[in-house]
Parts: sequence; structure tokens; C-alpha cells
Amino acid sequence: MLEMPENITDRRRILKALAGGAAAWSLARLGIPNAFADSSPGALSINRLSDTVALITGAGGNVLALSGPEGMLLVDCGAAEHSGELLKAVATLPGGKNIRTVFNTHWHWEHTGANEILRKGGADIIAHENTRLWLGTDIIEDWQNRTYKARPAQALPTQTFYYKPCRLMFGNEPIEYGYLGQAHTDGDIYVHLRGQNVLMTGDVLAVGSYPILDYCTGGWIVGMLNATQKLLDLSNDQTRIIPGSGPVQTRADLKAEHDMLAAVHDKVWELMRKGMSASEIIAAKATGSFDAKWGDPNLFVTNTYQGIYGHIAEYLGKGVV
Repeated sequence: MLEMPENITDRRRILKALAGGAAAWSLARLGIPNAFADSSPGALSINRLSDTVALITGAGGNVLALSGPEGMLLVDCGAAEHSGELLKAVATLPGGKNIRTVFNTHWHWEHTGANEILRKGGADIIAHENTRLWLGTDIIEDWQNRTYKARPAQALPTQTFYYKPCRLMFGNEPIEYGYLGQAHTDGDIYVHLRGQNVLMTGDVLAVGSYPILDYCTGGWIVGMLNATQKLLDLSNDQTRIIPGSGPVQTRADLKAEHDMLAAVHDKVWELMRKGMSASEIIAAKATGSFDAKWGDPNLFVTNTYQGIYGHIAEYLGKGVV
């Protein structure tokens, strides 16, 4: 776990800067489109990873499908506008006409959109308790300048858990799942098909762009760093790692994100303790050595700043500010 920085002085200056910048940024002001609001229409694709495991893409977010003797298990279920297409795609797989169990890796709509229709079909939906709470309430996402309305009761998970890792058997396949803490959101979970050596991470692992740190629902960079370390501990060099969107990844890809998060945290915090605002940190190119791989850093740096600010009491409690 990441330790807080040490030997930090000038507490008054940094607290003043943090107070001035805490509410100053939104996605609209940055000129960045909604990052996970809706998905655009497109054809779904099925990538068979084994005789019983398939990755479905094009539904808004990745959907992992596991066939078993009693039917189908899904990890995430895409955006609502793709529900019909998703059900048709799943029905082409063994057991796909009988979806028994669904996991939500977190609350975002492009991963939970088919919850209602799947529950009506008799599926159990498993998620962290925080995901159930977020789905059941209005969510004001300041950084998106958007409010997500509470989902109907039919969309809420039927089974939730808290902190202890869990296990179930789906046919002959052991399914292990557990909490990743405050990372992308505060309800992130992993789902591990250990027998297949397939690990579903949700949006804790990003592909092709900097990860989203949804500070409005509990995400922040130190939690994301710790979550990626937990995922590294669960995987090996042969593990097929399924991100929330994008192609199958490797442990090396996960390690690259972990190392980037550690370096960016240290740099942003170093500049914050000098009294710099989020805009000044962006202008200082705090992520310069990573932008070629990860893309536009503006939203990532801004949300990193906001997340650290939201946890400033933890830094104060360690006497580091």
C-alpha cells in the first residue's frame, strides 16, 4: 500500500491552494466530452477465449460470458441501448438463452445497462454494496456536469458483499470475486475465473487513455494504485486480463498502469504541496513522460488533484502537510 509523502512544509500555503481549486474544474470547462455517459451504436463482436468463455465487445463496455451446464454467467452487461443486441449475441453461445448470474464490476451505466431486462429474465445480479447504493440514488458528477438519475428497483443488484473475498461455483467453474476499494469508484470489484486464468478488472484497468478517477463516487489515485497492485497479486504472466473496455490485456499492461499511477501521484502531490492549482499542474506537464502512451492528461490530472484534495485529512493525519 502507498505510504503518504514525508517532510512536507508550508501547510498554510497548500491548504489555501487546495481550497481555492477544489471546486474549480469540471469536464465541461476542460472541453472534454462525457467519458462514460452513453455509448454509440455499433456491431457487437464475440471473441471466444475458450470453449466456455467469450468476450463480447461493442455493447458499451466489455461483457465477459461464461457458459455452464445450467446456463450463462455474465460479468457486466453493457449499456441499456445495446440490451437487445447483447441478448441476441449471448443467445448464440452455449447456455446463452438462460442467463443465471450477472456481476456488476461498478455502477457506471455502460456496464450495468441491461440489469433491468436481465433481472426480469430471472438472473441474479451480484455487486459490491456501494454499487447497489449508487445505482439507487441520483448521482451528481461534477466533472461531467451531469446528473445520473436513480435506476429503478428492478435494476439493482440482488446480492451484495462488502470487504471479504467471495467464491461461488458455476457448474464446474470456480468464480472468485472481491472488492478493490476506492479506485475507479468506491464499488469496484474483480471477477477471477481462476480455472481459465481470466481476470475481469472493470475500469480499474484502462486501455488507450488515462484511467477515469471518478472522485464523485469515491475514486482516487491512491486507491487505484492499490487496486492495481491487488490485481497484480492475483495474476501471472499467462493471465488474460479483461479491462472494462478494449482488447484483452496482459499482466505487463497492468504493471505499466500501476507504475504510471505511482509516478503521477508523486509528481502531482509534489506540485500540490508547492501550492500549485490543477491548471498549473497541467501546464507544468506533470504527466509528460506518459502522454505518448496514455493520451490527453487534462481530465486525469484534474481528477487526480480532486481525489487527493478529498483525502487531504489522511495526509494531515500523518503529519505530512
